[in-house]
Amino acid sequence: MPRTVYRRPGERVFCFLLVVFSVYLFWQAYGISGFSELSSPGAFPLATSATMLLAACVVFVNTLKLPEAEGVRFFYHCFPPIVGIVMALILIFAIMLESLGFILSSFFFLFVGIQFLYQKSVLTTLSITVLSLVVVYIIFRLVFQVVLPEGIVPEREILAAIEQFWRG
Repeated sequence: MPRTVYRRPGERVFCFLLVVFSVYLFWQAYGISGFSELSSPGAFPLATSATMLLAACVVFVNTLKLPEAEGVRFFYHCFPPIVGIVMALILIFAIMLESLGFILSSFFFLFVGIQFLYQKSVLTTLSITVLSLVVVYIIFRLVFQVVLPEGIVPEREILAAIEQFWRG
């Protein structure tokens, strides 16, 4: 027996915003090089954004057809306090990133976020934070050579000292 699907609070608005965002991305992709030929630089972004726009339109139309769910409150079911807290942590991380740098701001973000969500001992949280930060740093900074905001940690000097140590 098929299960009836209901529309949650805010779902129509979200789907509409998804369509608007998809139109914007499509316009930006078109601005890369228009649609002159299949091998042009904008062909792949144009095809991707067109697919996204089509999918967003289909989802929006289907959402409009759904009956509204009863007894569902937006802030309780769709946007619980934990989501707002994590969003605030991300905002604080973004603000701290330029002044403190990647290493320190990521450390604080991961430590507070993991401690808040995982709620284990401080030592466990510290271990997970340091391990995660080391792995992310190695992958992005050393392997892919992405320049990360340095901040107050003298990252270049530390890397130069490590490199000099390995060379002898």
